Amino acid sequence: MSLGPVMLDIAGTSLTPEDRERLMHPQVGGVILFSRNHESRPQLRALIDAVHALRSPRLLVAVDQEGGRVQRFREDFTPLPPVRRLGRIYDENARRARRLSELTGWLMAMELRSIGVDFSFAPVVDLDRGESRIIGDRAFHSDPEAVADLAHAYVIGMGRAGMAATAKHFPGHGSVTGDSHTELPVDDRPLADIEVLDLVPFERMVHYGVAAVMAAHVLYPRVDRLPAGFSSRWLRGILRQQLGFRGMIFSDDLCMSAAAQIGDITARGEAALAAGCDMILVCNDTTQADELLDGLEHEPEPAALVRLARMHGRGRPPVDRVDHDPSWREALAAVRNYA
Repeated sequence: MSLGPVMLDIAGTSLTPEDRERLMHPQVGGVILFSRNHESRPQLRALIDAVHALRSPRLLVAVDQEGGRVQRFREDFTPLPPVRRLGRIYDENARRARRLSELTGWLMAMELRSIGVDFSFAPVVDLDRGESRIIGDRAFHSDPEAVADLAHAYVIGMGRAGMAATAKHFPGHGSVTGDSHTELPVDDRPLADIEVLDLVPFERMVHYGVAAVMAAHVLYPRVDRLPAGFSSRWLRGILRQQLGFRGMIFSDDLCMSAAAQIGDITARGEAALAAGCDMILVCNDTTQADELLDGLEHEPEPAALVRLARMHGRGRPPVDRVDHDPSWREALAAVRNYA
């Protein structure tokens, strides 16, 4: 059974019979974990092993482990500072900031890989322009070249730990005040203004070979009438054709309020996939998840299946050795020093 295009969540700290049945659906290809799924590292390891054992090829397992406000796993994991602190260091010493960014990406990824998580949805490459409440210090910097520089180092660190990176939220969420979890943010700038600012980090990440991009639930009405995650112009035209991106495209959560204008959950899923997404996320609503799985008819392109397979984690350090690894101790000391 090949991987499907839908990523779902699960309710608790172990798989229920309902979870298992849902995850066996042919349209499912992955699981995203949240804080409610975490009690301890041994428990998480057992849960992830159970998910991976369900199917072949195994389902992808992902989490948002950015640091700062967005770090789902905290107990037994290193507290990661918001990456905006790296941006402040960058203004004083760019070389040191790049090294710290690489160590932070490596530490985050190594701890997750040791329990079997395939990837974190990171790094954020939005700009901290002082507008967005939901982005803020999740962004490295306000300058697009600084963001690209720090994100590149972060991605290198993730890659050394065996984890693919996801740059988000394309084409940029930092210039709107609204929170797409509760409303549809609108960015009224022309494309030319977005190209010289927000698109720069994404262009650089594409050049550096980033594995995946997550699309924003933001409307840019002077570019297209549809939010970016449902827009063929943004995903197929600008991201794939103009920027030359050949990696994986994820939707943001289709249960967010910003996606509601597209229609019911099946209409949202079909629209996102038709626009160019390879995998769509449906989180925190099992009723809508079941509705989508019942109604979605989608046959992934062969290229999309290859992109999905590339998101699997590479290697898996023994969890009982991670805390004793000299590289881990070096990274931990460095992160604690600037946290």
